[in-house]
Amino acid sequence: MTQQSTEPKTVAEDAGTGSLQPAGRSWLDRYFHISDRGSTVGREVRGGVTTFMAMVYIVLLNPVILTSAQDITKAHLDAGQVTTATALAAAVTTIAMGFLGNVPLALAAGLSVSAVMAFQVAPTMTWDNAWAMCIIYGAVIVLLVVTGLRELIMNAIPLPLKHAITMGIGLFVCLIGLVQAGFVTSMPGPGGIAGSKPIQLGTTDMLTGWPVACFAFTVLLIFLLQIRKVPGAILIGIVGGTIVAAIVHQLAGLTPKDWGGINAPVLSGSPVSSPDFGLLGHVSFSGLGDVGGITIGVIVFTLVLAGFFDAMGTIIGIGQQAGLADKDGKMPGLNKALAIDGAGGIVGGLAGASGQTVFVESTAGVGDGARTGFASVITGLGFALCLFFTPLAQVIPTQVAAAALVVIGSMMLTNAKHINWDDPATSIPVFLTTVLMPFTYSITAGIAAGCIAYVAIKAVQGKWREPGWLMWVLSVVFLAYFALSPIEQWLGVHH
Repeated sequence: MTQQSTEPKTVAEDAGTGSLQPAGRSWLDRYFHISDRGSTVGREVRGGVTTFMAMVYIVLLNPVILTSAQDITKAHLDAGQVTTATALAAAVTTIAMGFLGNVPLALAAGLSVSAVMAFQVAPTMTWDNAWAMCIIYGAVIVLLVVTGLRELIMNAIPLPLKHAITMGIGLFVCLIGLVQAGFVTSMPGPGGIAGSKPIQLGTTDMLTGWPVACFAFTVLLIFLLQIRKVPGAILIGIVGGTIVAAIVHQLAGLTPKDWGGINAPVLSGSPVSSPDFGLLGHVSFSGLGDVGGITIGVIVFTLVLAGFFDAMGTIIGIGQQAGLADKDGKMPGLNKALAIDGAGGIVGGLAGASGQTVFVESTAGVGDGARTGFASVITGLGFALCLFFTPLAQVIPTQVAAAALVVIGSMMLTNAKHINWDDPATSIPVFLTTVLMPFTYSITAGIAAGCIAYVAIKAVQGKWREPGWLMWVLSVVFLAYFALSPIEQWLGVHH
């Protein structure tokens, strides 16, 4: 008798291998289950490159965030060292996700975590202590994974809310793309008085500048290629948009400042740079006791929430988009991916790059065909090359890369077809989850609102047992999340 695996199959694997199954499978194919998931090596490489091009901006943006803050001793971080640390940590964690997790998820310094590190953690302690806090929060998440609690939480979320998370992330990454491109900007009024608009078209309520035009061109190009069913539409669009941007840059006499001062389609000087590993291993746990137990507890709680639920929502959304979830919305082998994501906090702390987390930009590679961890390996190798070729990463304008996020956002909204919009008990939590992610610029806030609404509605309907005890616990935690500011004031925690 042949023993068969009892592990649930993903949608891709359950669909069969079809014509993509080769007669003689290579080691690469067998290890990453490439043909089993209906993919090819070429498609995985293309998807990995696409993800890298969509998120390489983090190598330049993360140093901007971390170097803009100072620690309790008024010390600032060196931009070159943070750049090296950012590329190193992203390469290590993403390659690990590929080889060990075998999912097309790329990791890098989470902007929400970096913001907490820079503006909440560092002002209360030294940078060496801040990296120690990063390691602590990563260890807490790993502990939650080892105990099975993190996977239990993800599986406890009802399937409609998982679809809502996918849709919300779609709108979220679309908004990120629009903002990065300058297509949408903020328009704050004095003191937030009536009449001011939170967002606007362009910078003056109209589109201005060649970079925005290059963004619009790239979006349209990718959509047209997709309509024509051209393989690699997103990657081709990004490359084509970069070429057009380079031509526009020269003919219009633009400067790097016109492109936002981060990425410009021009290579100045040598394409090779020397990495500076000055932050590697600069971690200190001594002196944390002087900060205060309550302050440390609040910081860890904030970092865990920032890293835990943002990554959870991203993994759910991308897993469903890639067909890696079974019919109940659960991902086989999920615990490995969660463990690596949790360990990203530890790796980021050791490298001096802030906590690493799964990036929503991974959707770009998935949208271009990536289905296995081999795509993540390719993305990780791209970050490894950034250690020595950072100038080349700056050639892809942020506006061009942002176009891929808008396209992916539209693709993720197709999950709306799975929602029973006629059932308020389903549609209301789904609505809140979906819209609050982009409106609050927070994946965690969307998940929190959806879970609280779902449990409250079930309780009002007299079905309070239906959500399960874990959803009730999550709702209490999320209520504390929304009430964190008054709780901090009550505890006497100051930032």
